[in-house]
Amino acid sequence: MRLKTIWAAGLMGLSLMANAAFSEETLSQSNDPTGSVSAELTDLFATERTAIGRINASALARLEPKPETGGSAPGDIAYNARWLAQQPVAQGGPEWRCLAEALYFEARGETVAGQFAVAEVILNRRDIAAYPNSICGVVNQGTGRRNACQFSYTCDGRAEHIGEPQAFQRAGKIARMMIDGAARTLTDGATHFHTTAVRPAWASRFPQTARIGTHIFYRQPVRVSSR
Repeated sequence: MRLKTIWAAGLMGLSLMANAAFSEETLSQSNDPTGSVSAELTDLFATERTAIGRINASALARLEPKPETGGSAPGDIAYNARWLAQQPVAQGGPEWRCLAEALYFEARGETVAGQFAVAEVILNRRDIAAYPNSICGVVNQGTGRRNACQFSYTCDGRAEHIGEPQAFQRAGKIARMMIDGAARTLTDGATHFHTTAVRPAWASRFPQTARIGTHIFYRQPVRVSSR
């Protein structure tokens, strides 16, 4: 009811007073472009100053319109195609290329969230001592050994040809953001995933952490002994 009273008192006054309330400054005539404030308006400002002072910052912030997320800073991500399309084209070195290619070949048909989720798995593995300590090492682990490939596209016998440039561009943006430190909030530390079309033996032993698109994600409960 207090918030409704504030709005009834005057939305314009609330907007003018918000910064003053948070900085504990008082309104002076220098804030008035006309150089003078009527007694009635002064009383209104005083009432609003008192009311705003009783509202915590987070409550007032919720009243402000939120701009659409547009940056690529860590933690500043919207998992949708429109937002991703607004991000700058990305590039990078070998580690970026390895991650971008893995997302392209393993998950380009997934949603934006699904691709971010696969990137989380790769980075989670990189950060675990039992796995290779680089993105390229994780992606190419087991390549060339029978039934040892961790990512199927690296041992399917076909050349890694980028036939969909726009899809690779999207994957490259995601790879760049994840390498730069975007928060891993989708898979709860997952280290494995598979499509809903298969059911590998290890899936019954690992706790499931997420299901996004056609992929199911799992976290390895114990340390593995080989790379």
